Amino acid sequence: MLSEINNFHPLGDKIATSGQPTEAQLRQIREAGFDTVINLALPTSDNALPNEGSVVTSLGMSYIHIPVNFKEPATQDFRAFCRVMRAFEDRRIFVHCAANMRVSAFMYLYRVIVKDVPASEARRDLVAVWHPDDVWSKFIEQQIEGNRP
Repeated sequence: MLSEINNFHPLGDKIATSGQPTEAQLRQIREAGFDTVINLALPTSDNALPNEGSVVTSLGMSYIHIPVNFKEPATQDFRAFCRVMRAFEDRRIFVHCAANMRVSAFMYLYRVIVKDVPASEARRDLVAVWHPDDVWSKFIEQQIEGNRP
């Protein structure tokens, strides 16, 4: 059951987010109809699966790994994330990191900047997972400022 994955949070029918799934949970993700997994955690993050890419691809899903340093999120990582989200936007995407903090911040930014979701609506999903610390609050603010028309 997907709701048992650490910090599982669906965003509509085509996107779901979470913390690190187990190998068995990756199979459940596939069985739930997702065909793409995006991982924003570092290979050294808590509970990281060393063979996650091969497990995901053996299940017939696409796997994209964009390692984001939790203590130093970078604009280029967010831009890479946006490119991948756009490239796979017609598919069902499961996005995870170690605890769904990186992901919830990136999804907030993606939805506000790229998808024109009202910030108040996107923020509800962000704070359902966590309240960004100073590093992430500043990062979010910088990305919003840098992407104003």
